[in-house]
Amino acid sequence: MVIDTVGGVNLDRSFVAAATYGRVAVTAARSTHDLSPLHAKSLSLHVIFMLLPMLRDVGRERHGNILRSIAELVEQGKLKPLLDKNNFSLAQVPDAHRHLESGNAIGKVVIDIE
Repeated sequence: MVIDTVGGVNLDRSFVAAATYGRVAVTAARSTHDLSPLHAKSLSLHVIFMLLPMLRDVGRERHGNILRSIAELVEQGKLKPLLDKNNFSLAQVPDAHRHLESGNAIGKVVIDIE
């Protein structure tokens, strides 16, 4: 299972990273992609738009349950976010964006706001 919260070119990388018969879940899929890798590996693609329940007032409880389940997995140490080794301060936001755009970031780029 690959959970992609970046989208864009990273979504294509997620298709490559997923195991055969795996699943890819994405929260940022508003772009055009070659779906051939999904077919070649028999992958499932799940698009998550967390705002939809709020915008349409349908399924809010389900999304609340999903978020609670994720929180439990994090608390149990079964789900760990991949964070880039570099941390940036609020004053370094331009540097953080450059780092992310460089393609050298591994995981989420953290910006401390305190």
